[in-house]
Amino acid sequence: MYASIDLAKMSLMDALDLAILIEAEAYERYHKFAQQIGGSATGNFFRKMAENEEKHGKEISQKRKAMFGNTPRKVDIIDLFDVEAPEEGAIRSTMSVLQAFELGMAAEKKAYDFYDQCLEHITHSEIRDLFIELRDEETEHFNSLKKMKENLPASASIEGEIDYDETPYL
Repeated sequence: MYASIDLAKMSLMDALDLAILIEAEAYERYHKFAQQIGGSATGNFFRKMAENEEKHGKEISQKRKAMFGNTPRKVDIIDLFDVEAPEEGAIRSTMSVLQAFELGMAAEKKAYDFYDQCLEHITHSEIRDLFIELRDEETEHFNSLKKMKENLPASASIEGEIDYDETPYL
């Protein structure tokens, strides 16, 4: 499934590091959505999603530090494009609320797949239990996004426009 990552050959530390990066990217994504949408119920929903992802990242980081100390990670943020992150440029200021939900759902599905496929190769019981929990939470996140998406008004599909008068030139 992943172009540059062989999950069967990935170390436990690499799996934890990728999980940390997954949760950090998800936090950033939902935080951006919340900022773009503002203080509405939808904006607050995305803020709550960001908080959940941040909590997961901290939990994984604590386990990683306890097991591997300050050993430098071998995986990089670029590896996320194989695992969970949306395509580069997919998040943009003009995207509609509906597109934000669809992008979130696709990323949650990819994160579920990552955790699920890692379970085939992780034998450490504590980390295995953590990845089962994270996988199941990805399902909850997907279902929450789906439920909110189903209740969006028709106007949620309207994309924003770029105001060229306020856009700085490069």
